[in-house]
Amino acid sequence: MGKGFQVVLVRDYDPIKDLKRVEELEKSCEVGSLLVDLMGDPLARIRQSPSFYMLVAEIDNEIVGMIRGTIKTVTPGGNALHDGTSPVISTTKLAFVSGLRVSPYYRRMGIGLKLVQRLEEWFRLNDAVYAYVQTENDNEASVKLFTEKSGYSKYRTPTFLVNPVFNHRVKVSSRVKIIKLDPSEAESLYRNRFSSTEFFPSDINSILTNKLSLGTFLAVPRGSDYVSGSLLPGSWAVISIWNSKEVYKLQVQGTSRLKRTLAKTTRVLDGALPFLKIPSFPNLFKPFAMHFLYGIGGEGPQAAEMVEALCSHAHNIAKKSGCAVVAAEVGSCEPLRAGIPHWKALSPEDLWCLKRLRDDDDDGVDWTKSTPGLSVFVDPRDI
Repeated sequence: MGKGFQVVLVRDYDPIKDLKRVEELEKSCEVGSLLVDLMGDPLARIRQSPSFYMLVAEIDNEIVGMIRGTIKTVTPGGNALHDGTSPVISTTKLAFVSGLRVSPYYRRMGIGLKLVQRLEEWFRLNDAVYAYVQTENDNEASVKLFTEKSGYSKYRTPTFLVNPVFNHRVKVSSRVKIIKLDPSEAESLYRNRFSSTEFFPSDINSILTNKLSLGTFLAVPRGSDYVSGSLLPGSWAVISIWNSKEVYKLQVQGTSRLKRTLAKTTRVLDGALPFLKIPSFPNLFKPFAMHFLYGIGGEGPQAAEMVEALCSHAHNIAKKSGCAVVAAEVGSCEPLRAGIPHWKALSPEDLWCLKRLRDDDDDGVDWTKSTPGLSVFVDPRDI
């Protein structure tokens, strides 16, 4: 049947009658070269958020599109300094657009735009002031939909840093001591040190105590007299780990047999001769899982070294869990980026686009026009 004029119905997702059809649509929509498997739960990526919603688009009882959204309270950009020392921290309700999919056969019919517009209605009904979306910088169709047709502004260009998990354990620097914090200690540290960071979520406690959060780890110089609850030393760093393995799996598509064979060879050598520390390429050509590093921060002249040690520790946790990659996302000006190991070929540049949804909540600062800070807080629930 040709496309012609067809009525598009946008409605709430019904998990009872829509599940199988939504899974089929997801499989038909590769994200670049990636295939995403939500393991039987289309709401898996959003249900960890305080408020979430999912819509589907339907033509003649066929699901041809879908979109998901969440709402939370965060710290916006442009926080002013008070008395030149401590920031006056404001918060705002931020909506997140995610999981937009349109069947390849029904593209260029305005279905994506209809889904975005309907989702924004829900955002406004729930008092969201801003909405943002993450997309790859080179995804022209997505960038055009949001910036040219939906009124979003290009806002930040963070990089998604991906590091493979090798067959061998990675050595953690003997100069660094790593301490696992309990959730209450981690919450106190993040609120005291990061609450003025752009995109910092007000419900950080819900993230840290979530079953998907594998812990928060603090790195200090070995020999430091730091004990839990005392003042931090001159150099320190912190990282938290999110277990995306329980939410979705990924698979790289369209790779040549030669590249797959070369990758397998590195794994075989690394497994047979682990003492050589060969940087093997994981099997990304079948469904694989990852751990995501969030809440990355630190201070002092050795902070980057501390972050690198924490990343090594996270690598070994991921290896034990059977993950293929460890990933993090950082702002383009992040000073600790040098301490985060990654393979450039696996690390795309993202584009975050932001839109103001309402003008009746005007505190005198328009977040969409604020200048970038050094860091952004990347919520693992949005990944």
